[in-house]
Amino acid sequence: MATNMGEAVGGLYGATARGAAGIDRAAADRVAAAFGYSADELAAVPEGANLGLSCGNPTATAKLRPGETVVDLGSGGGFDVFLAARAVGADGRAIGIDMSPDMLSLARRNAEKAGVRNAEFRLGGIEALPLPDASADCVISNCVINLSEDKAAVFREIARVLKPGGRVAISDIALKQTLPAPLKESVAAYVGCIAGAIPASAFVEGLTAAGLRDVLVVKDGTDLNAYGEVDGQAACCAPAAAEVQSSCCGPSSAAQPEDAHAALRQILSSYDLNDYAGSVKVYAVKPA
Repeated sequence: MATNMGEAVGGLYGATARGAAGIDRAAADRVAAAFGYSADELAAVPEGANLGLSCGNPTATAKLRPGETVVDLGSGGGFDVFLAARAVGADGRAIGIDMSPDMLSLARRNAEKAGVRNAEFRLGGIEALPLPDASADCVISNCVINLSEDKAAVFREIARVLKPGGRVAISDIALKQTLPAPLKESVAAYVGCIAGAIPASAFVEGLTAAGLRDVLVVKDGTDLNAYGEVDGQAACCAPAAAEVQSSCCGPSSAAQPEDAHAALRQILSSYDLNDYAGSVKVYAVKPA
């Protein structure tokens, strides 16, 4: 793709964060519920943390224990970080990493208003994590690795920051078949977590090459059309976005979606994503 996908991802997810106040909360909760979040979990996180962009619930299967340090790759508004913080308790830590300053600002505001003291958010790319070696008991991620243009680097970084015996619990999108050229080359499809997705076998190969073991990829069969629940225009052109003079609220175009929700809705209008990809759970451990 000629377009710099990293810039597109950063720009459109930043716009999503700036417009978070206008997202339909009920619709975002329906998306999260479709991908495995319980009513109790949805009620436990601060308002504005769930942006309706999940493709699974990694905290539900990570087997988090009190006192552990958990790292969330691509933490967004803090949804999974807050659930992880609750699971590891006051003696543990939940650390969110995100490339978007707007997402970090949103997550930090959410943490402050909810009084969550054992969660923190750091600026950085998931290909070069701002963390020391062997510092995490568990690495989680939710529909973010597909957005990276260097997945081998992501897998190496996961292995680097995990403690010996540490584990991985990832929710992501995996390809079922080769994408048609219009979908593979679409900015909307890349930002919408499809064009950058890899086959399930590539997760196994990549994590194994990074030094992890017992890699397992489980298909969960959730309908990806659930993403159509969230109206991207509402998220983009909410008052919060206007206040910071976001440039995302101009006329819609097929070439340039306004935010991440708009990107998803754009591709859903032309394709049934279930024909090409599916949500998966990925597990691995670092040898002790």
